[in-house]
Amino acid sequence: MVSERIKDLRERDGYSQTALSKKLGLTRSSINAWETGISVPSTQYLVELSRLFKVSTDYILGMDTSESLLIGNLTIEQKNILSALVEQFERYNKFTQAMDMDPASDTEETLELMKEF
Repeated sequence: MVSERIKDLRERDGYSQTALSKKLGLTRSSINAWETGISVPSTQYLVELSRLFKVSTDYILGMDTSESLLIGNLTIEQKNILSALVEQFERYNKFTQAMDMDPASDTEETLELMKEF
């Protein structure tokens, strides 16, 4: 689980193993060992990874499946817009599940269906 999370987060943020290793001051083989499950990061590196990827250490460890966004620097209006958007996506996903559709379909099509919904 830890290995998959680290790899997924690294790829999500567009880091190569080499780039991540340089960012953390490690060798590429250390990152590779984490991602293949040969070893696990120390507490220090778990904290550094959580800060870099903006997720909790519990998320990296697989103890928490929820993801979060850091929105502390946004205005109240921006936070309200994000909240409304999240609600719309949740409604859309429920709608597509009820209609037995793939919620990860084409983005343009998704936006059009959301407007209609």
